[in-house]
Amino acid sequence: MAKNEPFDPELVRELARMVAETDLSEIEVEKGDLRIRVARKIEAVSVQVAPAAPAMVAAAPVAAAPAAMAPAPAKSGAGHPGAVPSPMVGTAYLRPSPDAKPFIEVGTKVQAGDKLLLVEAMKTFNEIVAPRAGTVTAIFVEDGMPVEYGEALLVLE
Repeated sequence: MAKNEPFDPELVRELARMVAETDLSEIEVEKGDLRIRVARKIEAVSVQVAPAAPAMVAAAPVAAAPAAMAPAPAKSGAGHPGAVPSPMVGTAYLRPSPDAKPFIEVGTKVQAGDKLLLVEAMKTFNEIVAPRAGTVTAIFVEDGMPVEYGEALLVLE
């Protein structure tokens, strides 16, 4: 679209529909001098773009956690009042890099805004932060595990 051509509001509506239908948090298109970004606010969990994280997608599997710290099956915390849901579809990472210690473990005390884990979506690492202060009582995902929108990631009591 050239600078002197009128702006097409139908294009913005179509982009907004795409964001809603695909559970994306934002979409941006650029053609020539025209650049349109459509974003939606996700209220359940604060999401921030992580600083350049190491390439963890191709990382080797991490050694299994001890039995006492092993995450429960993913669906078991869905109805728990302290469940922290995934704000997007992606891949969950419990540590900043394959050889680093996890952000949290069962029993970790966190404050509101503390980083809990990362969810990688479309090659962007999104920080999932604590919505409130509390203690992590269960973790339902494993490092490198795919997650769905709204799926319980952990329980914070």
